[in-house]
Amino acid sequence: MAATKLRAVTADDKPLRPLTVTEAAEANDTRAMLVASRRRIAVAVEDPNTPARDLAALTKRLMETAREIDAIDARELEAEAHADVEDGKFDAAAI
Repeated sequence: MAATKLRAVTADDKPLRPLTVTEAAEANDTRAMLVASRRRIAVAVEDPNTPARDLAALTKRLMETAREIDAIDARELEAEAHADVEDGKFDAAAI
């Protein structure tokens, strides 16, 4: 995912609507797809009409999805941390 340039919010800005699972899949955005899936699974976990037999599997998948999102975020932070590092001049005498 490309880095997003941040700016101050203005009075004219509208809140962004989160992508649906389908929209994220069509955009080929893995992280957005996982976030949308996490949201959808959380709704099912909280729904009192969700059968009790499904709660364990849904809760497990919710936790797995959260870990996958955290892993993507950690990789992006790692890449950003090393993106601005410049190589120094090579000094053969230092070897």
